[in-house]
Amino acid sequence: MTTGLVIIDMQQGSFGPDARRHDVPGLVRRLNALAGRVRAAGGTVIFVQQDGPEGDPHHPSRPGWHLLAELEALPDDPVVRKTACDAFLGTDLEAVLSERGISELVITGCATDYCVDTTVHAALARRYRTIVPSDGHTTAERPHLSAARIIEHHNAIWRDFLAPAGPALVCPCADVLRQPPR
Repeated sequence: MTTGLVIIDMQQGSFGPDARRHDVPGLVRRLNALAGRVRAAGGTVIFVQQDGPEGDPHHPSRPGWHLLAELEALPDDPVVRKTACDAFLGTDLEAVLSERGISELVITGCATDYCVDTTVHAALARRYRTIVPSDGHTTAERPHLSAARIIEHHNAIWRDFLAPAGPALVCPCADVLRQPPR
């Protein structure tokens, strides 16, 4: 089974002083380690970047569009550009996965309750074996719920999500690629 690690919206514009995210240094360390394991196992690391509209911090002409400098992106890593929460919608993600024979997705990044959640649902609906590292995504505090509770809630939902290929496997980053196939 060929694995694709999908790293969503880990862009400078999502991590400024006005957009505090939960455990960013730890998340970046875990994602870099996971990316190294995926590459060593013959998988592909795919970076997904939001193309915001003119004036948005994620507009391709703005510094916020670029990936966090601490991420270990390699020149051969595919980059998928999106304009919606769903990394599949109107993008070439499915073509990248097909070209590389990827049948298992590890979905990570920012923000848990928006782009990560939407992409997890879209992957499950497309029958991909889907793994979501419980400590591989982040979000900001919301007026109604802390970031830690949002992350905990979504991990629970993905574990029980009804989908044709079953729910997502939710486990820590350190256990990804160490889990037996379902």
